[in-house]
Amino acid sequence: MTAAKPRWTIADLEFFPDNGDRHEIIDGNLYVTRAPHWKHQKVLTRLCQALPSQDAHGRTGEVLQTPGLIFASDDNVIPDLVWISQEKLNHYADEAGHFTAAPELIVEVLSQKSQDIARDRQVKLKLYSRVGVEEYWIVDWQQQTVEIYRRSSARLELVLTLFSEDQLTSSLFSDWSLQVADIFA
Repeated sequence: MTAAKPRWTIADLEFFPDNGDRHEIIDGNLYVTRAPHWKHQKVLTRLCQALPSQDAHGRTGEVLQTPGLIFASDDNVIPDLVWISQEKLNHYADEAGHFTAAPELIVEVLSQKSQDIARDRQVKLKLYSRVGVEEYWIVDWQQQTVEIYRRSSARLELVLTLFSEDQLTSSLFSDWSLQVADIFA
């Protein structure tokens, strides 16, 4: 017989050292990542600066890097970037400053390790789809592409892949666009 695999919860995170590693729990599984490449961070900074403060419905919101999202005791993630409405900021943050509701937009910038890439493309996509994220972008700074997933029939589906010569737009934001090449310049 094989031993049962441990099921991690947010309570377990209290026992990990504060050494700069990023600890995430998705469906009870623990994922640990190191600090990303500087080009990864450069892409995040450009997106933070470019995203608007108001959505297509006139709601104001914030663009935040690496916020804590806790959807359940066994679903605790730290996405690279989110756009979250002021309403959710005001009503869905716990005492530690983690959000307990899905942001409208989540962006993950791919890392270099294959297991990190697989987590963003599969595990996190499934989680973000399940919790109600409206739009999910996967940005590949090495290939200079942006994959856009939008909510359709209660799940996130890939609607397009953008390349450097394309314009990035979003149904979340009216009259907003960004040349994909500018993200990676």
